[in-house]
Order: sequence, then structure tokens, then C-alpha cells
Amino acid sequence: MTAATTAIPVIAIDGPSASGKGTIAQTVAKILGFHYLDSGALYRLVALAAVKEATRLDDEAALARRALHLQVSFDGGEIFLFGQKVTDAIRSEECGKGASRVAALPGVRAALLARQRAFRELPGLVADGRDMGTVVFPDALLKVFLTASAEARAGRRHKQLKEKGIDANIRTLLQELRERDERDSARSTAPLRKADDARELDSTGIGIDEVVRQVLEWHRQIAARVAGSQV
Repeated sequence: MTAATTAIPVIAIDGPSASGKGTIAQTVAKILGFHYLDSGALYRLVALAAVKEATRLDDEAALARRALHLQVSFDGGEIFLFGQKVTDAIRSEECGKGASRVAALPGVRAALLARQRAFRELPGLVADGRDMGTVVFPDALLKVFLTASAEARAGRRHKQLKEKGIDANIRTLLQELRERDERDSARSTAPLRKADDARELDSTGIGIDEVVRQVLEWHRQIAARVAGSQV
């Protein structure tokens, strides 16, 4: 990254599955007029492409090649893979589990690193994922580690699926979330963890608006401090 690029502010929001980081990141980006990166979508797209092409999810070399050459576009909240709309397809539980598996592969992560960093454009970027503050944007202006209890996250995921007309068992969802947490935290490459300089925010008992207000307030404080130091 060049000096000009690193001067572009980044808010990195990391956290476990269903912690609400995507909703929070999108809302904060919209309010600030920043760009938005859903890093998890890239891994889900790799998993979806692998399934479509009958590529094994443990074939690291093939998956890394696919990650390098993904033809992806984001348009008005919709996501397209090789020209086909896949917004709903990548949000399935099956695709999420596949994404967790491919995300553990160092070759895939390396292949997607430059693509993620390319989202860093003026006036700024809000990025959500599991290693935004630790690996992808270690110099982020603000790092937030957003969490919630496994039970609360399972409840949120259950509600989302029900609203989409998808049948789901909340006990099964809870077990799958716990297994994914373990898999994401235990992987050797870019594991899910709170960055040393990140601010932790537990959203278990609070609403989206309150979480957004807190993130914006942290950003305001840090941006004001940086501006003051440059005077």
C-alpha cells in the first residue's frame, strides 16, 4: 500500500458470524458516505463458484486460482458472479459453511488480500469481516470487535431465515454457530480474534441504532484527535 492509500481512513469491524457487523458496517458507511466492503461475501463467492464447478472445498490450489479470477460486481446492494445475480444464493447456510472452510486456506486468503485492499478509496472505507483489523487493514483509523452471545446470534439468524421463508431449527443454528466460531478462531491463518487496539462492543442486549451511534462516536473522537494533531 502506498502512503497516499494508507492516508484514506478505514473503519474495520470484525466479529463472529451473526454478530450484526454487516448491518452495522453498511449503516455506518452510508451515514459517513464511505465505501463498504463485505469481506465475507468474497469468501462466500469463492465457495459458491467451487460448488458450481464441482471443485472440492479442500483443493487449495484450485480455490486460490478461482479466487484470483472471480468476476464479481456489486450493484445497488446486489451481488453478481460471472454476470449472474447471486445475492440470495451466497447468504444460504450451506454457502456460509463452505465459506468458513475455504477461508481457512492460506492460499485463498492470500489471493483475496489485494482485492480487499483495493476497496480502500476516498473518502474512506468501512470493512467488515474477521481479520479486517488484524490482517487486511492493520492501520485502520478505528477498529471495532463486535460480538454477542451465541444464543443472541442464533436468534438473529433464525429471525432472518424465517423472514425469508426458510425453515430453520434454532438449536441446530446455535450448534452450527458454535462450531463455526471454533473453526474461525482455531485456524492457523488469520484467525478470528480481537486486534490489540480494537474496541470491543457487545451487542447482546442493545439495538442496531445504539451500536451505530457508539461506532460513529468513536470515529468522531478519533478523527477529531487526528485532525488536532495535524494542526
